Amino acid sequence: MKYNKLNNLLGWSTFLVAAWTFLSTIEPTVSFWDCGEYIATAYKLEVGHPPGGPFFQMLGRIVTMFTPKEQAALMINGLSAMCSAFTILFLFWTITALGKKLVERSGRSMDEYKWAILGAGVIGGLAYTWSDTFWFSAVEGEVYAMSSFFTAFVFWAILKWETIPRDQHPDRWIVLIAYLMGLSIGVHLLNLLTIPALAFVYYFKKEEVSKKGIIQTAIISFIILFGIQYGVVQYMIKGGSYFERAFVNGLGLPFGSGMLFYGGLIVAGIVYGLKWTHKKNKPQWNTIILCFMMICIGYSSYGQIVVRSAANTPMDENNPENVFAFISYLSREQYGDRPLGKGQYFNAPLDRNEPYKDGNPVWWPDPETGKYIITDDKKQSIPNYDEKYQSVFPRMYSDKKNHIRAYKQWSGFKGGNKRPSMIENLTFFFSYQINWMYTRYFLWNFAGRQNDSQGHGSMLDGNWLSGLSFLDDHRVGPQDDWSESMKINKAYNRLYCLPLLLGLLGLFFHLVMDKKGFSVVMILFLLTGVGIIVFLNQYPYQPRERDYAYAASFYAFAIWIGLGVMGLFELLKKYIPGNGGAIASIVVSAAVPAIMVSEEWDDHDRSGLYTARDFATNYLNSCEKNAILFTNGDNDTFPLWYVQEVEGIRTDVRVMNLSLSNTDWYIDQMSRKAYESDPVPFSMTSAQYRQGTRDYVPFYDRNLKGYTDLKELMDFVKSESPQAKIKTQSGKWLNYMPTKKFSLSVPKEKVLSNGTVKPELADQIVPNLLWEKKGNYVLKNSLMQLDMLQNNDWDRPIYFAITVGGDAYLQLENYFQLEGLAYRLVPIRTKGQGGQTGRVDTDIMYDNVMNKFKWGGMEGDVYMGETNMRMTYNLRNNFARLADALLREGKTDSAIAVLDKCIEVMP
Repeated sequence: MKYNKLNNLLGWSTFLVAAWTFLSTIEPTVSFWDCGEYIATAYKLEVGHPPGGPFFQMLGRIVTMFTPKEQAALMINGLSAMCSAFTILFLFWTITALGKKLVERSGRSMDEYKWAILGAGVIGGLAYTWSDTFWFSAVEGEVYAMSSFFTAFVFWAILKWETIPRDQHPDRWIVLIAYLMGLSIGVHLLNLLTIPALAFVYYFKKEEVSKKGIIQTAIISFIILFGIQYGVVQYMIKGGSYFERAFVNGLGLPFGSGMLFYGGLIVAGIVYGLKWTHKKNKPQWNTIILCFMMICIGYSSYGQIVVRSAANTPMDENNPENVFAFISYLSREQYGDRPLGKGQYFNAPLDRNEPYKDGNPVWWPDPETGKYIITDDKKQSIPNYDEKYQSVFPRMYSDKKNHIRAYKQWSGFKGGNKRPSMIENLTFFFSYQINWMYTRYFLWNFAGRQNDSQGHGSMLDGNWLSGLSFLDDHRVGPQDDWSESMKINKAYNRLYCLPLLLGLLGLFFHLVMDKKGFSVVMILFLLTGVGIIVFLNQYPYQPRERDYAYAASFYAFAIWIGLGVMGLFELLKKYIPGNGGAIASIVVSAAVPAIMVSEEWDDHDRSGLYTARDFATNYLNSCEKNAILFTNGDNDTFPLWYVQEVEGIRTDVRVMNLSLSNTDWYIDQMSRKAYESDPVPFSMTSAQYRQGTRDYVPFYDRNLKGYTDLKELMDFVKSESPQAKIKTQSGKWLNYMPTKKFSLSVPKEKVLSNGTVKPELADQIVPNLLWEKKGNYVLKNSLMQLDMLQNNDWDRPIYFAITVGGDAYLQLENYFQLEGLAYRLVPIRTKGQGGQTGRVDTDIMYDNVMNKFKWGGMEGDVYMGETNMRMTYNLRNNFARLADALLREGKTDSAIAVLDKCIEVMP
């Protein structure tokens, strides 16, 4: 059989193995973290968190259009699985293309190397299929699997372009790559990091290699990369904002007229450019303009975000329905900036002469005037740090206390209030950001993994581990001394460095045999690994492991694992003549994917896992009808959005995320009816909580006696009277709170009649909730909570998820009643004991736990993973809390039944 046919046949066979692997192990429903949000926004084409993934959403919508709602998550997870399988297909063809080119450039015989090349594709493809990070992303409904697909596609496409003769119009592949780049923007920006590698493939074919040419190519490639990332994605839209404001505010035209004109200018410019370059016979410039056009066409998927936001969908994060909000959405303004080239250290004081600088004003369309108005001038809003405490390439910049402790630990900083030295700065960069946040993940995939516990530097959690004592014992201790629980952890994967060794062999073989090809892969490897580390500038104590961000770097190394088969053949062919050497090298190398799949299948098989969906349902079923449920983090919010938006479960409950409640657009959404849920009863108007207004309300003690009624206090905070404001050091006037002691009245008859309090507990009802708020200020989210509490007047049940904690409880814990996975606010004062919060309604909670709650398959032999295990700690505590409360009430049999249930569902 001819090589090309074998190449296609074995490529598709490897694809089928990958597809079977991923489809066999995908989670049948929603997963934790961002998956719930992505699936929900795809299912109904709603607006997710910045900067969105509109192309992913549209494809997700297509694959779920004709499926029952209960199967929507499975279909989108399946989309990730198939994207991942196609990634493996393109990886196979990439390895064989590089292997073939390597043989041809070295003057060797294709007949001699044919089977070694094909074997390299199979081994490299399967090794990446069964690698830890890639497999994790392949079985859940997130954007990273599709992003990997685009990375693999464009890298293979440039190698395909390289093989096309000039008379067969190879530049059509360049145009295709540009279109794929544009589409990938609507999935994730990571794919843009392939551009320098693609540029060098182009350079090595078109030009004679020289130092000057290499430098020029590197510069041009980064200009293209940043030109797309910032020029096309952000500044092209910012350019339109100037036209929009000029047309609306200056000429009095309707909203959107400036953007319409601006869009027409861009289209006209592209058409003119194409015609002019064709007429003047300038094919290179014609191709450049054509590529720009194709990038814009691919990028136009973002139009869906604006259109759906204008429809005011229930999930409409950042509300990017006008050009100014859309710019903020694209630039991820809500997440803030991290210093890269130059910035402050963690202990930097503000500049004495100019402590704050002005930011960019926030514009908003005012329907009453028909013009754009400034809702927040952002005057004196950006901290300006003392120049002496700033540095180039700052790595230790966060001033949070736990981050500062970690900075000192990882860098060895002992300077007190002194500025960290550049050596300490770089020590943190190499020890934490490079070693812990990249090299550790790299070795998880190609050496082995200790367990699935998130690690922050300890010997017991999240380390890489090979299974070889001489490499492991000095870092994680002798494994013979480990507890049994550590040894039976399903993520205890010992690969004995076999993938690493084969990859290193391939790397050196590639370097020796084809320096140009090696350079291209190395550029891809470094930019998608260390390059991302530099750009992200991560602080310590990340909320989760971040290995998924570096999947493309691990993809590049998988190329070298494949080429390692050819390197092994190069060593063996001297001793084993004919095809025997190739077969022997393939057989020996097959040990790599074999040990990877045998070690890692059990901790990547999510086929029976329903925990995220069931836990989300349990949160909602802990609430009475038409309740308001406060949540705070990703994992107590996104799965709840999924079950409500996709499966339609308990849509009468309004989930209010407190992290998002610091934004005006989210409060707007909470103020609208959604499905069966009535609007959240705020008394504050949109103008009173608009961005830049009451974002921060300080306490300024006026020595008021006793506790102040919450309604009176909120009326004071809402007032525009000069007496209700204080002047800050920066010269701004702010509303303030004159006391920290609050009182919320309790209408006894109402709370009894609507079921807030059971009749038998009537004598325990307090006339007022009395509490004192901690801290020196309240942010907008806490302010809106207080406003809702006083305006609700006990009409709707108020719940706090048990995972919220901290300041989000508003110091109301003494009035909490545990009813499941949420505390209900009740007018019964109960002082917490033994570290527990509030009281327990044993009747309601017993019914929820024993009859209503579902347990996600935990009772079977499913792989739980660390995120699921964290949830079980809360659940076990709830079981114990309920059993203890039942014992105190003399209900011994019920307490035993509860504990038995705990062992049954969480063995």
